[in-house]
Amino acid sequence: MKARTFFISSIAAILLTGTAIAAPGHKPGEGHSHADDTPYGKPGDPKKPARIVQIVFREDDGKMLFLPDKLKFKKGEQVRFQLRNNGAIDHEFVVGTVEENLKHMKDMEKNPDMEHDDPNAKRLKPKATGEILWQFTKAGTFDFSCLIPGHRQAGMFGTIVVE
Repeated sequence: MKARTFFISSIAAILLTGTAIAAPGHKPGEGHSHADDTPYGKPGDPKKPARIVQIVFREDDGKMLFLPDKLKFKKGEQVRFQLRNNGAIDHEFVVGTVEENLKHMKDMEKNPDMEHDDPNAKRLKPKATGEILWQFTKAGTFDFSCLIPGHRQAGMFGTIVVE
């Protein structure tokens, strides 16, 4: 009987902590997972073709950079961002509006260990690679940033123009 009670208690604990594991540092419902269309697009469809764009993260002379830092796409275009962290420290790539990214940057200052692995965001350790598949469904000017405290301020951001 004790083993069964322990087993049920263990399962309950796992289920209750699932939300925290799925979105560390976020309140429930505040993660970056965007299943619906956002002002800057939606997660891509892996069954459809995508334009491949390589983005390199690096540090150089006290600056933190994305190469390239200016991108241009057509409305409706699906993009497969191939990400590579050539830097010596962790970096992340977060696609959003400037306003959203600046707001989230302030949240990151309060919780610097928050990690991203969402449809529009990915955190990478040094020398690691990752990928984001995204479709830009609306025209406009958007942002991509590293929101780890101090990184955007050190120059780690870029602009996406969708026409």
